Amino acid sequence: MRRLLLLAALAAVACGARTPKEESMAQLRERVFADAQVQAVYMDSLLTVMAGPDRPSRCPRNFQDGKLVTSDIGWWCSGFYPGVLWMVYEQTGDEAFRDLAVKHTLPLAELLNHKTDHDIGFQLMSSFGKMAQDCDSEFLGGVGISPDSVLTRGAAALASRFLPTAGVIRSWDHGKWNFPVIIDNMMNLELLMEYGDREVAEKHALTTMKNHFREDGTCYHLVDYADDGSVLGKQTVQGFADESAWARGQAWALYGYAMMALKEKEAGNMDLADAFYGVAAKLEDWLLPRLPEDGVPFWDFSQTDYRDASAGAIIAGGLLKLRQYRGAKDDGKGLRAAERILRRLPPQAQRGPSPQQIRGRRPPHLRRLLLPRGADAVPRPGYILE
Repeated sequence: MRRLLLLAALAAVACGARTPKEESMAQLRERVFADAQVQAVYMDSLLTVMAGPDRPSRCPRNFQDGKLVTSDIGWWCSGFYPGVLWMVYEQTGDEAFRDLAVKHTLPLAELLNHKTDHDIGFQLMSSFGKMAQDCDSEFLGGVGISPDSVLTRGAAALASRFLPTAGVIRSWDHGKWNFPVIIDNMMNLELLMEYGDREVAEKHALTTMKNHFREDGTCYHLVDYADDGSVLGKQTVQGFADESAWARGQAWALYGYAMMALKEKEAGNMDLADAFYGVAAKLEDWLLPRLPEDGVPFWDFSQTDYRDASAGAIIAGGLLKLRQYRGAKDDGKGLRAAERILRRLPPQAQRGPSPQQIRGRRPPHLRRLLLPRGADAVPRPGYILE
């Protein structure tokens, strides 16, 4: 996710203030997308070597001890590598990246048979959503699959997890909870807003607004509901403590509500737009003075040990969406914070081969992809991704 959000945020910001020694945002974007081309082709070569009859479709997860760890398409981030490929294609116009993106998008159609959690929004919007956006009907006719059809069916699968008496979409089917809803689910609502039942998305956002947030504007990770809609408990499963502010959870909330505000504004539903904007703006006010000097947050705002680049990338994206919502009324504080984060996220320029040099031969080993300093879920062993 952090790679995809970094590229999306960089694509949205082309200029900004800088010190004399700093790259312009346009120069930073050019450098990061150049690195992304190299890394994307390299990753394809690794996944191609690892694929086999018993593992037809593998997705990159992380590097641990210098080795690539993969997952099957059921992992919640399975759409992000195809999303990176689509964004590189958008920036370069190189049809080789379009073809790689198609190659790694098509296997995710199988997700329509997976209805065990809410992550189908993450997975499909980053892959088939970009495919629908970037390819014309003539090209799609040759591919033999309709991304709009996949997305519509995926949205229906997501909506099927909605509990009317509670007004929310179920997140997990595992664990000790009765009807768990995590703040991450706000990110999946874009699938419903564009390809499914908007009313379900709106009800989920309104109920989450009511029950997930504290007085200071921060949010819990998980709220558990009874079948009648009453709240059974509130937790922060992947943060430091139930009452702490898990950084990626705050990022999901910021981005999710800013996205919903924009969708409602575009549709002319200003009452809902203003309500959703208010949630994101209050959280923005809480976040900005608490970000470290370089902008990249620690994995939990109560801690100062591990950084989480993914939370930083998502926060930057959310801040840019809020700026888009405000238009000419924006005061620039969020933009400056987003740029500060974006300047710090990428590693230093890598001296590696070009994508053309990589194609057709085994590439040299590059330990990291686009971003270092990830923290998947710190409370669980083995999830500090340096």
